[in-house]
Amino acid sequence: MSKRKTMDTQWTAGECVSQAQKILRERYCYQRVPSSPVGIESQRKNLLELLRRTAIHGESNSVLIVGPRGSGKTMLLKSVLKELFEVREVQSNVLLVHLNGLLQTDDKIALKEITRQLQLENVVGDKVFGSFAENLTFLLEALKKGNRSSSRPVIFTLDEFDLFVHHKNQTLLYNLLDISQSAQTPVAVVGLTCRLDVLELLEKRVKSRFSHRQIHLLNPMDFQQYIEATQEHLALPQDFPDECFAQEWNSSIMVTLCEDSSVKDVLRKHFNTSKDFRSLHMLLLMALSRVTPTNPTIKPGDIQEASRLCTMDAKANILHGLSILELCLIIAMKHLSELYDGEPFNFQMVHNEFKKFIQRKSHSIHNFETPVVLKAFEHLQQLELINPMDGPSAKIQKEYQLVKLMLDHNQIMEALQKYPQCPTDVKQWATSAFG
Repeated sequence: MSKRKTMDTQWTAGECVSQAQKILRERYCYQRVPSSPVGIESQRKNLLELLRRTAIHGESNSVLIVGPRGSGKTMLLKSVLKELFEVREVQSNVLLVHLNGLLQTDDKIALKEITRQLQLENVVGDKVFGSFAENLTFLLEALKKGNRSSSRPVIFTLDEFDLFVHHKNQTLLYNLLDISQSAQTPVAVVGLTCRLDVLELLEKRVKSRFSHRQIHLLNPMDFQQYIEATQEHLALPQDFPDECFAQEWNSSIMVTLCEDSSVKDVLRKHFNTSKDFRSLHMLLLMALSRVTPTNPTIKPGDIQEASRLCTMDAKANILHGLSILELCLIIAMKHLSELYDGEPFNFQMVHNEFKKFIQRKSHSIHNFETPVVLKAFEHLQQLELINPMDGPSAKIQKEYQLVKLMLDHNQIMEALQKYPQCPTDVKQWATSAFG
């Protein structure tokens, strides 16, 4: 294995590959923020100015960042906060509280999280408060250094903002927005949501305290910008320990990989499906896992294989692990669905269809006892390849409970083609009309 020299150490090809994978995996898994988000410069400028007025001038504000998933809401906020906290005055004075509607499912949990992030657990101690508002006011008062002019600004970010709307009486939102309207403590409330109608969900008293500022993101990125972003996300940094390896890697990405027509086809497919960088990161992460010391760069074939894995049908994959009996039951259900035009069926009908196949056509599958077939049928239900039509409370014998097949013709036929050592007569049964 060749040695590569740097200023004060020597790196083998294996060490270079390992270090490159470590850097890029951290970038993809921790969603590293690009230095300059693409296509949302004006929105970034507006948000930065708004938060700067809170952080530096003590002016309270509230704003909603609205856009579909993957449009860059979190990326925009992280980018703005990163620049804002590079100012020394902000670093030493401003406090940041992150809340998420998926995690803080009620106001009590949210208040505990606010207390924890403001590091005021010792101050609160065993105090008992009469209301949520009283508790929150006490927390903000505890942050003051002496007088009102020296209150420390607090930036509250509320991810999945629309989920906080469902809290009882919208108490958290009311109190945060009420404080942002008063002069007692400089507070900025930044909500992130996918719902365009979120303001219609607010109670009248909450809506009246909101500033009605909204920043909309619609992700205007074109395909060429997407290609450039892919190159940036794959490139190794300038401070990579082995400069020679980094130059070769980056040159390979820019010249060989991203200019390849098959890679462009894959990227265009992902671009048309979703402009979300998280799905791009998943694609690149899978391609990166194929890099080895003997294959030290990402090849077009690696991107194609990664794309195949990303777009693979999860239910069709489950079929590959089924027993031959379970696969036969799936084929029996397929024929019943075709015969009865998608109407539900029960175990007894499936079992009868399977027995017909055994008696008429099969030379490779022996006849199973009914309890064994029923157990296989129940396993398919546990895998959610079939779903019961009646609720779990319905008092119907298992053999007669109506179910529906959750697979289509193409998924079944694709799975049969890839099924290891599938008997020929089973394949022929699957392709025949109505069994």
